Amino acid sequence: MKQFKNTIFRFFFIYFLLTIAPWTLLSFIPGISNLIDWYTKAFQWLVFRCNDWFLHVKNTLNLEGYGSGDTSYAWAEFYTILIISVVLALFWTFIKRKRNDAPALSYWLLTLIRYNIAMVAFSYGFIKLFALQMPFPSLSQLATPLGDFLPMRLCWMHIGYSVPYQTFSGVMEIIVGVLLLYRRTIPLGLLVGLGVFINVFVLNLSYDIPVKLFSMQLMIGCLFLVVWDSKYYLDIFVLNKTTTPISSYNFIYTKKWQRMGRYVLKVVFIIAGVGLSFYQAWGWYQEDQIVEKSPIKQGVYSIKTFKKNNQLLPIVANDTLVWKDFIFDKGGNGSITTRDTLFDVKYGRGYFAYTADKQKQTIAFKTTPADSTTLFVMNYKVIDSKTIQLQGKVKKDTLFYELLRNEKQFPLAERQFHWISEANR
Repeated sequence: MKQFKNTIFRFFFIYFLLTIAPWTLLSFIPGISNLIDWYTKAFQWLVFRCNDWFLHVKNTLNLEGYGSGDTSYAWAEFYTILIISVVLALFWTFIKRKRNDAPALSYWLLTLIRYNIAMVAFSYGFIKLFALQMPFPSLSQLATPLGDFLPMRLCWMHIGYSVPYQTFSGVMEIIVGVLLLYRRTIPLGLLVGLGVFINVFVLNLSYDIPVKLFSMQLMIGCLFLVVWDSKYYLDIFVLNKTTTPISSYNFIYTKKWQRMGRYVLKVVFIIAGVGLSFYQAWGWYQEDQIVEKSPIKQGVYSIKTFKKNNQLLPIVANDTLVWKDFIFDKGGNGSITTRDTLFDVKYGRGYFAYTADKQKQTIAFKTTPADSTTLFVMNYKVIDSKTIQLQGKVKKDTLFYELLRNEKQFPLAERQFHWISEANR
């Protein structure tokens, strides 16, 4: 039984060490960054080989992700880490059959997991605190039929709609991070963290949000720390018994430089993990609050006149490739009701990014704001506060649009709240 417990501990020690990979935090150091880069490439090679030999998650693993944490490579990496952890744990037990490593290594493992959870909690907490992770639904989203959205986007808009709810979520994550910084409040921090991260994991599962693997690993980390001191939690919450304080996070530093080093590292973590996370979130919030001075007013524009190669044409309702309206949104983004693959087509609309040049009176259309190349450029002319004319060459045709900004109001954008509701809405 003792050997079995040692093997289980060694498995989790290797699993968390490879999953968290704390050495990657040193990538800013010139000499070490090359070693980390070599390690990353070697580990990727191993993941690809494991997938080719027996995992077969997918024939060709995707390393890109484009914002997804649940790529085929990510899952193949997860399975590879599990296999490595099992093999090394068994080998470790075989060569150290008469030695119990848990007391010597448990402090470092628990500390690593604890600070990793705290760092993630601060990082995501500050972003949610300023309601930046899930933005309020854009005009393009408000104009899209509900049934055209995927579950993830529906969930994202559901949270983004309510700034107070998103801020509350961020505050709870920050509280988790603060509680985990101090040994006396670790038990409370883990219980709050379990509630927070289980909720996040279930949301990701329920709405097919592609961060399932990452949120699952955070939840596993919290569960591991709770199970490690399960007797403490059982005595208090189940058996209603007196118990001794948790000592798993106590470590006696016998030398002065060790004690000083501990304080220095903690200060560094607070500055980097807490201060930097807040600074970045605050900077993004400041950018988000900048009032744009674009010559193109935000709004939903219907097409009043359409000409193709100087020939006046009607807008055919059942033609999925024709452009049926324009939406110019916040942040230089917009969309058109069309399935024209010239744009980024999703949710029944063609999405684009745009940049207006007031001096040249041109609008450059791109697929995303980060793109260096443009899809096409059109000249614009502001007729009045509601009317804009666009003209330019798209593909091989010269197109002319006269757009009329309508006063459509979206009830969802009104952010209604009533203490008293005489009837269900």
